[in-house]
Amino acid sequence: MLVDSHCHLNFPEIIANIQSIRQSMQEAQVSHALCVSVTLDKFPEVLSLAEQYENFYASVGVHPDYEDIEEPTVETLIALAQHPKIVAIGETGLDYFRLTGDLEWQRERFRTHIRAAVLASKPLIIHTRSAAEDTLRIMQEEGANRVGGVMHCFTESLDVAVAAINMGFYISFSGIVTFKNATQLKEVAKAIPLDKMLVETDSPYLAPIPFRGKINQPAYVRYVAQEIATLRCVNLEEVISATTQNFFTLFKHAKAVS
Repeated sequence: MLVDSHCHLNFPEIIANIQSIRQSMQEAQVSHALCVSVTLDKFPEVLSLAEQYENFYASVGVHPDYEDIEEPTVETLIALAQHPKIVAIGETGLDYFRLTGDLEWQRERFRTHIRAAVLASKPLIIHTRSAAEDTLRIMQEEGANRVGGVMHCFTESLDVAVAAINMGFYISFSGIVTFKNATQLKEVAKAIPLDKMLVETDSPYLAPIPFRGKINQPAYVRYVAQEIATLRCVNLEEVISATTQNFFTLFKHAKAVS
């Protein structure tokens, strides 16, 4: 059975069809999904999904793209992370692609999440875009290696992947790896150890080929796994087995139940 290690099922594009989404997961043999938080005000929606469905888990965090919203504190994140269905802190990190100017607030928010993860003993879900150098630097400075985590929706170089792996992080591939122009990313997917890899959809975004441009959903994580199997010249079942085991190894508070 596959696991979608990162999705946003509370988003309006997808929540209205949650029952059909779940049916499609079952048909595609996707047993679990991790519903990821991006703001504190919407966190109750994410948690509600995890509470309602046994095979859904959740995270707590504030995405780096969101300005002028309630800032998380270490204390708030730790308190919310105590819920048994919360298996990670994030999504957090740095994004210099969408935002410009003085982004020190973004770096401080990232540090807050790492500190909370260390104190809560839960892994991090890290987003990085056009900010790899600062992302790795802050991870090192704040001791992110003490809890590890995942570099989600990875699009960086092999060197960045190796640096993250050396700090105890997994590398997660989304539907981007199926895109024809993602040549560098395909090389990363071929090169890194299979026991350091996760697969995800980042639903409702980034639907893989052949659904590119449509609303994504957890069932489509199978196409990500198939692309990785093809790139590595291995059987699909080998990728499924490894990435599922990796998920439950990393997110140790999640239970492998169907």
